[in-house]
Amino acid sequence: MNELVFEVTQEGDGGYVAECLSEGIFTQADTWDELRRNVKEATAAYFFDRPQTLALRLHLVRDEVLASA
Repeated sequence: MNELVFEVTQEGDGGYVAECLSEGIFTQADTWDELRRNVKEATAAYFFDRPQTLALRLHLVRDEVLASA
C-alpha cells in the first residue's frame, strides 16, 4: 500500500474530521495543523504491528449551499 486517502470535512464549529477511505482510521481536531498531527498519530497506532504506508493524503471536502438571487 503506497498511500492512504483521508476524506476531511470541516465542522460547523470550525474543527475538522478525517476518515480514511480504505481502513478503519478516524480522527478529529480543532485546527488543520493539529489534524495533520492526529492523522499521522492515528495511522501509526493503527499500523503499530505492520509496515506503514508511504503517503497520507488529506482530501478536504467542502460542501457549500448558495442562495440564488
